[in-house]
Amino acid sequence: MSRERRAKALEQFAEKNLDAFLVTSLHNIRYLSGFTGSNGALLLFPSGEAVLFTDPRYTLQAGQQTDCKVKIAKGPMTGIIGRFLAKRRPLKLGIEGDHMTVTRQQALNKTLPAVTEIIPFSGSIEKLRMVKDASEIAIIRKAVNANAQALENALKRWKPRMSEAEFASEIDHQNRKLGAEAPAFDTIVAAGPRAALPHAHPGLTNTGGGMILIDMGAFHDGYASDMTRMVYAGTPPAKYKKIYKAVLEAELAGIDAVRAGVTAVSVDKAVRAVLTKHGLEDKFTHSTGHGLGLEIHEPPRLGKKDKTKLVPGMAITIEPGVYIEGWGGIRIEDVVLVTERGCEVLTPLTKELRTV
Repeated sequence: MSRERRAKALEQFAEKNLDAFLVTSLHNIRYLSGFTGSNGALLLFPSGEAVLFTDPRYTLQAGQQTDCKVKIAKGPMTGIIGRFLAKRRPLKLGIEGDHMTVTRQQALNKTLPAVTEIIPFSGSIEKLRMVKDASEIAIIRKAVNANAQALENALKRWKPRMSEAEFASEIDHQNRKLGAEAPAFDTIVAAGPRAALPHAHPGLTNTGGGMILIDMGAFHDGYASDMTRMVYAGTPPAKYKKIYKAVLEAELAGIDAVRAGVTAVSVDKAVRAVLTKHGLEDKFTHSTGHGLGLEIHEPPRLGKKDKTKLVPGMAITIEPGVYIEGWGGIRIEDVVLVTERGCEVLTPLTKELRTV
């Protein structure tokens, strides 16, 4: 699989007549080689040759995980890569412009022949990663299912006296018990008026008296899940029920708009049209969703300007929200897979109004 992905990556650069391409994003290195270490670089050559550079901590791991040639760097990696390339005398070297710092590029330049031309590329590998293959979809499905089960398990252990931080910790614990490697992001638990903060950090606020916004995800086998659900501690008032219904209607409209060939922005428009109908559009302060995979946020971005066309195999989130200062906020989020005939909602958990 890694070999096929590398071949597709090289196809993107064929017209540029590159002599080599240097991958420095750890997520892209994992995608193209299978290597999961925290330090590495990957050189790709038009011949199909691939060379992974890492440090001595990963000698055994690199050999087990990748089908590439492995070079162990016992000094500054950029210098060693440069000297390796100097022997090949590449004239045109492609780099990931989004992931190569100025300092690293300067260090690389010092060891390369003066005639070497360095060409930065932006988002090239990430574009390939937008469309998931069958193995990636299977892992994402597993991650999403486990994430949903973790919330169900955590809710069984919820107590009215729990703080946001305590409940977030319980959620993370349940995800770990189900095999998660790590949270996909800092778990969000926001109670009462603090739910008006879309990315609130859990604090000491008690969760026992009103709305609770829960945004959670975890990595399984390197791939992320993402989900937002609301629960209400007690009896929800009429305003909460009304806004919850509007947000749910907007989320379902977004899901209905997802199909191969439509643009990301058109899905965003479908969501905003519903919230506008309810007089809530100005309370929706972020994009409708995003891709996910090896990273929690990947392209495409389902916002007001992204004209990326959806294609089968894209895994995206649909997550409208309404946020009212001094009152609180409501967000509902699912992971959706774009299919040939429309989409499949991967998140198995109910979206009915829920109380504890």
